[in-house]
Amino acid sequence: MEQNEMGCQAPPESPVLCANNCGFFGSAATMNLCSKCHKDLMLKQEHAKLAASSIGTIVNGSSSSPIALHVRAGSSKSPVSAIKVSCPSLVNENNEKIKEGPNRCTACRKRVGLTGFNCRCGNLFCAVHRYSDRHDCPFDYCSAGRDAIAKANPLVKGEKLDKI
Repeated sequence: MEQNEMGCQAPPESPVLCANNCGFFGSAATMNLCSKCHKDLMLKQEHAKLAASSIGTIVNGSSSSPIALHVRAGSSKSPVSAIKVSCPSLVNENNEKIKEGPNRCTACRKRVGLTGFNCRCGNLFCAVHRYSDRHDCPFDYCSAGRDAIAKANPLVKGEKLDKI
């Protein structure tokens, strides 16, 4: 620390505004960015690395499922460009989003919303039809139980002893 002619210590350096001009104060440890802008910058860099590796695997042909990648450059404050990943199963041929209908019971078509029960047969049921005997479930619980027990309890054989 420096001391001025009066013997007092000099005040620490004055606060520096964030480099993104967001109105908060930054620090030298975060490249003169405030904590929020620094966190956003780190996330964008991480996403850019992930996207670059994804694009590399798609170009090399090692990806088994087609994924559409749209890169949008421009109005970002940082040098990293924004990346948008869209899933082809949610978009039809006319680039319109497919709207999912309300969740309904497979047996009675009653709307179940978030309280629906997924069965092992793969269907969604209300509280009345959630049990396998109430909706004629094709899933074979007996064989599934037998397989689980056989897997959890392997056959144990003792070593053969010599008879006297």
